[in-house]
Amino acid sequence: MTTPSDPSAPLTDRAHGSPLRGRGWLNTGGVDLDLESLRGKIVLLDFWTFCCVNCLHVLDELRPLEEKWADELVIVGVHSPKFEFEKDPEALAANIERYEVSHPVIDDPELETWTEYGARAWPTLMVLDTHGRIAGNLSGEGHGENIDQLVARLVVEGEADGSLRRGPAPTVLTERVPQTLRFPSKLTTLPDGRLVVSDAGQHRLVVFQDEGHTVDEIIGTGARGHADGDGATAQFAEPNGVLALPDDVAAEVGYDLLVTDTSNHLLRGVKVGQDRLLRSRTATEVSTVAGSGSQWMQGDQQPRGEGDARSYALSTPWDLTWSRVLNRAVIAMAGIHQLWTFDPVTGALMVLAGTTQEGLIDGAAVSSWWAQPSGLDELRDGRIVVADSETSAVRVLDPQTMQVSTLVGQGLFDFGHVDGSADVARLQHPLAVTALPDGRIAVVDTYNGSIRIIEEHAEDDAESSASVTVVTVATDLDEPSDAIVGPPVDGIGQLIVVESGAHRVTWVPVAKAAERVIDLGAQRSERPVTDVGPGPLTVRVLFTPPEGHKLDDSLGPSTQVTVSTTPSAMLTDGSGVDTSLERTLTLDPAYSEGVLHVSARAASCDADPAVEFPACHMHQQDWGVPIRVVDGAPTHLDLSLLA
Repeated sequence: MTTPSDPSAPLTDRAHGSPLRGRGWLNTGGVDLDLESLRGKIVLLDFWTFCCVNCLHVLDELRPLEEKWADELVIVGVHSPKFEFEKDPEALAANIERYEVSHPVIDDPELETWTEYGARAWPTLMVLDTHGRIAGNLSGEGHGENIDQLVARLVVEGEADGSLRRGPAPTVLTERVPQTLRFPSKLTTLPDGRLVVSDAGQHRLVVFQDEGHTVDEIIGTGARGHADGDGATAQFAEPNGVLALPDDVAAEVGYDLLVTDTSNHLLRGVKVGQDRLLRSRTATEVSTVAGSGSQWMQGDQQPRGEGDARSYALSTPWDLTWSRVLNRAVIAMAGIHQLWTFDPVTGALMVLAGTTQEGLIDGAAVSSWWAQPSGLDELRDGRIVVADSETSAVRVLDPQTMQVSTLVGQGLFDFGHVDGSADVARLQHPLAVTALPDGRIAVVDTYNGSIRIIEEHAEDDAESSASVTVVTVATDLDEPSDAIVGPPVDGIGQLIVVESGAHRVTWVPVAKAAERVIDLGAQRSERPVTDVGPGPLTVRVLFTPPEGHKLDDSLGPSTQVTVSTTPSAMLTDGSGVDTSLERTLTLDPAYSEGVLHVSARAASCDADPAVEFPACHMHQQDWGVPIRVVDGAPTHLDLSLLA
């Protein structure tokens, strides 16, 4: 199947969409759909995977389109898994419920439909007209306005030729029954011992008594939204990280908790109500302390500790910890692969580490690359330990030297469940890390359903010749997403674990006798390999500015493309950063296969010369394309950013 590079191409020039193939359908009431049954509708295929934060952004972007074009547009999620765990049909069904996906989804574990449509990155969007022909091909996020305009044009086309068939989408959703917790995410302990759990699946916080079972208070209405106010009327959208502030800081700022209000792209401050002797209970109050409510996009300003923290856009903040060295909160800004800090006392918000590029690069914090950091804690020596989920890695940032290093993890596409020394150990999409009292690190290894223990060894350690080792201490957990240290039981250390997939908080012993060395094998993400000729290889990033926009170089180059390979030696010429959307690469004949990494940005602005201050938008996508060098194969590769 080929797709036209110009979405405004005449109807007769558009290629037919390929059949939708997979293991089965969800959100359809058991009915299998196909393009023929959808004929007369505009169909948007959303190639996604539930681990991917950019895919989650797209789900939010599609919600208003589903509502606006309810009678003309059918969105079909094509779930194309990256990790082995995401191939589990029960896990997929749970995460469709977790993220409130309200359209049909085809389960594509073998990437059949992904391959047929030539998708190369998560997320990818394909728009089909009323005749089932491809009218648009987009990669990445931030395309809501572009899709809206394209759908409007296709509606006009369908009305003109009589092919448009209006009516509701063939979606059948299961009724959601309220429960104590639904897909809880993170937790913390208040000074009085109460547990606060972010009930992400029900858009609220739940406060438990210190035994962890009796509900003391529910904060938030349970409806997705954003509203400050008292505990009964406040609203959140998929809150995750919860941090109990140090007592002196809490007393000064007037609230007890910082909360990452993830899908609202906000930080919230929460003053938690409490009982008082012979007096009425104090009220719970929720306020917004950082974030404008808009999602940060490429080209937006990043904070440097100046101005009002509520004037800056955030991007899917996921977790928090307190740094004694920095004397401020550290934020895992998962949506743009960075770490930020926030000072509750001064209100200063600033970037701590990361470039917004996705990957695993250590060294100076300012130039480090991260991949959806999702869990944080502070070690005894002041270093910040990070669960870098998309690289299945655990990494540390030293705030005294501002250097980043990796304890365990190999990169974006390497994962597994392997214990041992750091060079062989593998994790699978960890979402949390916890500093243990003995100096070791507990890792909530989410997609392996396990708790792993990382230990750093001194050079003269007689027990281990490796500098870092990993063991497993618990298995068979259901998507664990966070853990904190609890009080010992009979002298055995305990972790209080959020078992998100089981909708509960559970206690897990951390006993030496429970430690095991497991080797279930190292794995790599399975994506179709693209055959390319020995070269030179021409790579083109296809980008057509949206209707009414143009490329604008008035404030500098409007495009930027970064190219590299794994292994790096495979590329002998053409690597690095350039402004051209077309690049010629020279491959080392000593390598027959590898992964081509391409990161592209393009800024488009209003084309109307009458607009005094034209609005501009940055489009961005990263591709990791497995390639195999084969004689006679094509010597060009097209990647669609917006085509």
